[in-house]
Amino acid sequence: MSIYAKLAELGITLPPIAIPAAAYVPYVQTGNLVFLSGHIAKKDGKAWVGQLGKDMATDEGKLAARSIAIELLGTLHAAVGDLNRVTRIVKLMSLVNSTADFTEQHLVTNGASELIGQIFGSETGAHSRSAFGVAQLPLGACVEIEMIAELA
Repeated sequence: MSIYAKLAELGITLPPIAIPAAAYVPYVQTGNLVFLSGHIAKKDGKAWVGQLGKDMATDEGKLAARSIAIELLGTLHAAVGDLNRVTRIVKLMSLVNSTADFTEQHLVTNGASELIGQIFGSETGAHSRSAFGVAQLPLGACVEIEMIAELA
């Protein structure tokens, strides 16, 4: 099944690439690797603000991470023209805006990892990952995730 058929089956429409809000580019390709800049969680078109362990629960953070995965796929599509060219999602790095005693950053990040696995399958979608707790993110966003993908 093509990636686009899988997205349609899941009811996902890829968003257009977001315009960077600072001095960076949304992606860089070198050789067969594409590095996607960090994407923050958005809700209703604005930063999805919150801090895990204070005013957000793990399940809500997981939904935010899932929404970022969709945004990342929109950027990846813009970068490569056809998501079926992706041979491997290499790595996700997740930053979770969280209190000092919140320890479920890995569960929040599962929102993105699980969706990537659903869409790309167990071979192509299996990726390495880091999930960090941080004191704050741009615009007060609850989660930020970046991605590295390999192309055929």
